[in-house]
Amino acid sequence: MKLWSAQFASLLKDEGLRRGTRPVLRFLLLLFLIVVLFSLLFHLLMIHVEGQTHPWIAGPYFVLVTMTTLGFGDLVFESTIGRIYSVLVLMSGVVLLLSVLPFLFIRMVYLPWLEAHNRNRVAKSVPPDTKGHVIICSWDALAQGLIGRLRAQRIPHVVIEPSPDKAADLHEEGWPVLLSKRDSRQSFEALGVERARLIVANVGDAENTNIALTIREVSSGVPLLAFVDKEDSVDILQMAGANQVVSLKNLLGDHLATRVNAGNAQAHVFGRYHELHLAEFPAHNTPLAGKTVKETRLREVIGLRVLAIWERGKLMPARPTTLLSHQSVLVVMGSEKQIAALDELMIIYDPNPNPILVIGGGDVGRATASALKRRGIPASIIEKNPGLEEAASMVADKVFIGDAADLRVLELAGIERSPSVVLTTHDDAINIYLALYCRRLNPELRIVSRITHERNVEAVHRAGADLVLSHASLGIGIALAALQGHEAVLIGEGIDLFTIELPDALAGRTLAESMIGERTGLNIIAVRSAGEIVENPPADHLLEPGCELLALGTPEQLEAFHTLVSGKAKAVRRNGPSKVRAA
Repeated sequence: MKLWSAQFASLLKDEGLRRGTRPVLRFLLLLFLIVVLFSLLFHLLMIHVEGQTHPWIAGPYFVLVTMTTLGFGDLVFESTIGRIYSVLVLMSGVVLLLSVLPFLFIRMVYLPWLEAHNRNRVAKSVPPDTKGHVIICSWDALAQGLIGRLRAQRIPHVVIEPSPDKAADLHEEGWPVLLSKRDSRQSFEALGVERARLIVANVGDAENTNIALTIREVSSGVPLLAFVDKEDSVDILQMAGANQVVSLKNLLGDHLATRVNAGNAQAHVFGRYHELHLAEFPAHNTPLAGKTVKETRLREVIGLRVLAIWERGKLMPARPTTLLSHQSVLVVMGSEKQIAALDELMIIYDPNPNPILVIGGGDVGRATASALKRRGIPASIIEKNPGLEEAASMVADKVFIGDAADLRVLELAGIERSPSVVLTTHDDAINIYLALYCRRLNPELRIVSRITHERNVEAVHRAGADLVLSHASLGIGIALAALQGHEAVLIGEGIDLFTIELPDALAGRTLAESMIGERTGLNIIAVRSAGEIVENPPADHLLEPGCELLALGTPEQLEAFHTLVSGKAKAVRRNGPSKVRAA
């Protein structure tokens, strides 16, 4: 009873609910006056027209049973004017009681009450003992993807949402949302910002600046990662107190530029694990195409380990018998010296000297062309909007104004000769269409595409894209790297690199006995124990207590690993979750 009374009292304090009840009360007062007036008319007509007298309660009784269409029939008028009066009362009841009152009650009382009830269900602060959590300042595609990674790694997290209605909707959907303002010191104190592991400011540049200044009033030491839309905002956010400021559009352009086939064949380093480098190497127009992984002899000659192979958008494990095609991109791991040796070995091969085609002259497209220009690779931009021609011409060798869906524009830009196409438009549907179109025009193209919504990744791969990247995946990788204090590793959309502290349940088993790869799909690419790293560990490698696993896979596969570990922990009567972090 106390719980219900407390909830009811809190709802009564809601200003929106109190405002909604005022029109209803005014309507009820009007209805009461109408009933009183009709009751007086009832008695006047009964006395002066019908010649009957009734007790005073008969007036309200007749009016209400008539207005509500009950019509008991015990009190009736015989005269014409009395029946006209009865019809008037009946029609008034139909309008006022059966139409206006229900609508007014639902619109002004019930819906505000329901909204207030939902708002009160959304928490406004974290529990006092919460610590080591991640605070995400806005709900967007980046937040949704990051939450999935944080859940897989068992890291507590919350999302700030200032809109009561949106917060209630997210809460109903099961997301960890808190109803809180982004410009209030008290709000951030309630979020336990001084005990947080990381703050992710992912709103607009101006609001991110306000968030940074407010957070620094509460805590000077909590790590703050801010994402900006404009390059000019980087310095401002740094002055406001952000530890790391990232322009996702420029960074996305840089990453798209490193994934093309252009210039001399060379490896593109995308991450590091201690002294080991992870890189991609295209087999296009090199002697590697047409050979199996074992026949490449990269491990024997250089010492490089082939971890996996990108094949038309799919990341596949590298087995000794896996055959490489001209579309294959090898994911390799080795030392900096070994990566350099690979470049020296392959530098004589020139896949295609023609310009890269960048479709889209917006911020991402210009950032891509600029990154290619810094590498000495020619690039042409195709842009539909003539207003962007001047800005695009500053970073591209050539600019073609026209619709990329027009065959004449693509032929003029050299689609049949180009080694790669980079799709940078912000419309997923257009990128899917262009991936299919470009693949039909030139089957040898390497197509790298930007994507906005993760749900469209499979579609753009089916259309012909070889690699897909997005703002969200890039931001997620940076946030996860910031949690661990190392360089971000971006392999591809939905693919992550995890370091896992070996759970007790797997200690003393060989890699084959652990069944990690067979049961989860995770690719264990290295094991670190006592400061020594074993690359591409064999199936009979013994997993020592306290060692660290480097795994390549998806968040779903990591979740399957947790399930596997939990089952084995029960079998050996040991408890305790494994510790996982993104590499």
